[in-house]
Parts: sequence; structure tokens; C-alpha cells
Amino acid sequence: MKAVPKPALIAGLILLVVLLALLSLMSGRVFAPFSAWVDRGDPRWTIVFELRLPRTILAIVVGAALGMSGAAMQGYTRNPLADPGVLGVSAMGALGAVLTLYLGAGAAQSWVLATGAMSGALIGVLLLMALSGSASSTITFVLAGVILNTVAAAGVSLALSLAPNPWAVSEIVNWLMGSLADRSIDDLKLATPFIVVGCGLLLLTGRALDALTLGETGARSLGVNMGATRWLLAIGIALAAGASVAVTGVIGFVGLVTPHLLRPFVGSRPGALLLPSAIGGALIVLVADIVVRMTPSAGEVKLGVAMAALGGPFFFVLLLSMRRRMA
Repeated sequence: MKAVPKPALIAGLILLVVLLALLSLMSGRVFAPFSAWVDRGDPRWTIVFELRLPRTILAIVVGAALGMSGAAMQGYTRNPLADPGVLGVSAMGALGAVLTLYLGAGAAQSWVLATGAMSGALIGVLLLMALSGSASSTITFVLAGVILNTVAAAGVSLALSLAPNPWAVSEIVNWLMGSLADRSIDDLKLATPFIVVGCGLLLLTGRALDALTLGETGARSLGVNMGATRWLLAIGIALAAGASVAVTGVIGFVGLVTPHLLRPFVGSRPGALLLPSAIGGALIVLVADIVVRMTPSAGEVKLGVAMAALGGPFFFVLLLSMRRRMA
């Protein structure tokens, strides 16, 4: 497929995000047409602006963070399977958040939970780089991700088994499944600054990611500081993915799916994929959130569960296609 000019692609993606954001404000168990938006006497006005507006903006922000994090990890590792969820970064962030909930500190102060999630994600990124080594391959990174996911799952299971009360168990399970339900403007204020800074750091790695298509030796010959690039990547992903986990829990596969869907339109430059992936990630999370709200069931399906149901088959098809190419 021929690459689409980047400004045209970004403009098209932004237009789709705006249209879906408007649809998100209307959609739910109670339909809210535009007339309800301008009439403060309409009870649906409160539903739109107090409940759906923060949720919609948070879906855009979190989707952008996860989409860009996935594109940055795939560009740095030259690995199509790289993703904060698949490689254990989100799981380590969730473990950090779960530990604050287990200790009771996360419920008392929301910033403590956010700090725990981002610290866990940062540790996950650093461990991933250390376990995989400099001469990373697809198998090495997948194995390193399996190790991190296993360690994080063991820690979460231990916290669940030793939880001091049923409330703590319920909170931990809700974070693990991931959701945008009942999120407020306070959650948006908490996560957005960290996500913006994290995505800004990831955008700074664009030139280095392009140079890394020539390998680390080639990138160094072009003047790329690999040490600085690793730290920018680690801190950027920790802030973006960690802040997302702090307010929504684990929402997987966004970072894996989004770059693959957009790469045919962008071309082979990893740096050029960062911004489109952020907008594309926002688009995917918005669509998924609208779908879970419209699902005819007694309770709302968790967003993390829905993304796993969509991303699992995609991951399977991706592995089969890689297997065919390697055969």
C-alpha cells in the first residue's frame, strides 16, 4: 500500500477522533442528542458533561499514550511484537498500583497510586532492556516479556491472597480488568500531565528510532546517543503507560495493534509512526469504549476485557504471518 502524506493522514485521524468523541458523548444506556447538550434543565445534560465528557477525554488521552508507547517500543526494538502490555510493562505498572491499594495508601491519596503505577512501569522497562540485552531479537524480547508478566502476575496474586479485606480485593480486581467507567475530571487531571510529558519524551526519540533501522552501530555513526535514547524511551513509556494504568487499570493490545494498522499508510520510518499511532490509539480506545457501553448486558463489560477479546485474535494472526515469513 502506498504511503499517505503524513499531514493528510493526521488530519483524517483527528477528524475521526472528533466524530467519535461526539458519538461517545451521545452513546450509552441513555441516548443524549445534541439538544440535551444545550439545555441545562435536561437531566441528560448532567450525564453528558459530568460523566461522559471526562470519560471520553480520558479515552483519547489513554489511547494516545498506549498507541505511542507501542510504536516507540516497536521502533526501538525493531520487533513487531513489542507493546507495553505484551512485554510486561503494563503488568508491572499494575503491580505497582496494586501494591499501593494493598497497603491502603492508593485509596487515601490518588497521587500515591499514580506514583506506584509509574514506578512499576519504569522498573518494567528497565528490566526488559536488561533481560533482553543489547543484541535483542524477537524471541529474546518475548521471553523477557513473559518473565515480567509472570513476576507481575505472581505479585498481584500474592496481594490478592493476602488482602486484608474484601474491599481491597474488589479494588485490585477492578484495576486488573481495566475500565473507563465512573472516571471523573480528577482522574483526568491526575493522568494527563504525566501522559503529555511522557509522550513528549517519546516524540524526542523519533530521529533515533529512524536511525536504528540501520542497527545500533549505524545509529551511532549518525550521531545518535544510544544511552540518552534508552533513558528517554524508558522514562517516556513509564510516564505514559504508568499514568494510564493508574487511572484505568490494564488495557492491553492497543500499543500492539495500532502501529500495525497504521504502518502501511506511513511507511518504514518508525519516527514518522509515533504521532499517527497516538491518534490511532485514541481512535481505537474510543471505539472500544463506545462498544462496551452499548453492549446489551446487565453490567458494563470491562474495557480491558473487550480489548483482550479483540487483540487476542489479532496477536494470533500476527504470529502466524511472522511464522510464514520466517519459514
